[in-house]
Amino acid sequence: AEERSDRRSSRGPAELCRFVLQVGAPADAHNLPPSVGSNSSSSSGGGGLHVDAPMALRVFSLDYHHVQAPFEIVLWIMLASLAKLGFHWSGRVPAVVPESCVLIMVGLLVGGVIYGVRHSAPPTLSADSFFLFLLPPIVLDAGYFLPGRLFFENLGTILWYAVLGTFWNVLGIGLSLYGVCLLAPSSLGDISLLHCLLFSSLIAAVDPVAVLSVFQEMQVNDQLHILVFGESLLNDAVTVVLYKLFESFLRLPSVSGLDVLLGMCRVVVVGLGGLFLGLFFGLVAALTSRFTSRAQVIAPLFVFLYSYLSYLTSEMLHLSGITA
Repeated sequence: AEERSDRRSSRGPAELCRFVLQVGAPADAHNLPPSVGSNSSSSSGGGGLHVDAPMALRVFSLDYHHVQAPFEIVLWIMLASLAKLGFHWSGRVPAVVPESCVLIMVGLLVGGVIYGVRHSAPPTLSADSFFLFLLPPIVLDAGYFLPGRLFFENLGTILWYAVLGTFWNVLGIGLSLYGVCLLAPSSLGDISLLHCLLFSSLIAAVDPVAVLSVFQEMQVNDQLHILVFGESLLNDAVTVVLYKLFESFLRLPSVSGLDVLLGMCRVVVVGLGGLFLGLFFGLVAALTSRFTSRAQVIAPLFVFLYSYLSYLTSEMLHLSGITA
């Protein structure tokens, strides 16, 4: 034992570790984990077990691929937030360029940098990612800060503009495009009326963001502002319903008069179903928030959860999630 202690005191850290492993190795040392690096081979000195030293512990390491997706998403949101913050802190930019245009320019700039730097194909935005993750917070922001009294006082006029006006735009644009296709049958003869209507449902709902910003700067009449704002909020729901309707028509081998009648009934069911589903989740949220007086920190969470649940439930039942 004294000889072992003298040898142990004269050894370095690496040799001491190897010595301890050799002396204290059990009989079944060949069952050690691979990280220890044990090799059951007889040594020339006394037939002892020879065990390799373990790998050195890393003090610092970098693993970007493990957090790449959420890290880039957070950076993207941070960049948009900083751009919005700088826009409101600057005095001259809001008077010249609307906020949405600034964000579009920032997105184009960053997208161009990503496209130029990456050697592989840049990531693409899928329809599911947009409708399930990006659209709900945008609609919630618009609906949560909506002036409720003015909105419901002018609900009839807003619905007239949003529903009938959007239908008029979709039919007008779609039929006009189809007429152009009939005038040039050699190059556009393979485009059907349903394709034209599908395209018109995409571009019929114009969001008057610049107009609303001008209204806000000029301090226009509140009724005029709520008419334009309410129409821009509800026409998105109408166009999404029409887009899905025309898309389902294109999947059918042939469209009959009964299919058109069922499609019109579907538009009504989708709109009213989303409305009643939104009312149900709104009542449940109001009832739940009454019991948050002792835990007020959790009250905003119910606003997000119930609104998002109303949207997801509407999408699950193929109703209007925007209306809900």
